[in-house]
Amino acid sequence: MSEATSGRTIRFIDPEGKEVVVPADPSKTLLEIAEEHDIKLGSACGGVCACSSCHVYIREGLDGLPEIEEDEEDRLDMGFDVRHYSRLGCQVKPGDEDLVVEISEESIQTWYNEHPDRRHEQKKKGA
Repeated sequence: MSEATSGRTIRFIDPEGKEVVVPADPSKTLLEIAEEHDIKLGSACGGVCACSSCHVYIREGLDGLPEIEEDEEDRLDMGFDVRHYSRLGCQVKPGDEDLVVEISEESIQTWYNEHPDRRHEQKKKGA
């Protein structure tokens, strides 16, 4: 069984209520996996840990991930609504467990700013 078909999955949940389950490829970051599956995860810096636009919440599977490193902590300090289970999608590769990843409001807003041609898809709050 190749790493890309390890049997592990990631369930992405976005603030608009959409849930998508995809295979977890441990050789790729959450950001790379999201981009491959057209999941709306912001990446203002291009995934080089220079911003906090790919901020996500690891709802399940956090214990199976490597410890957060100092660079990632520094970038999360720039984020909004940071929680003890916050991580940056550009820094996290799937570990030994299935993951449930909630995309932050900050991240999806950044994604729409990066893709103005798709803003018509954006659900209005309270609608």
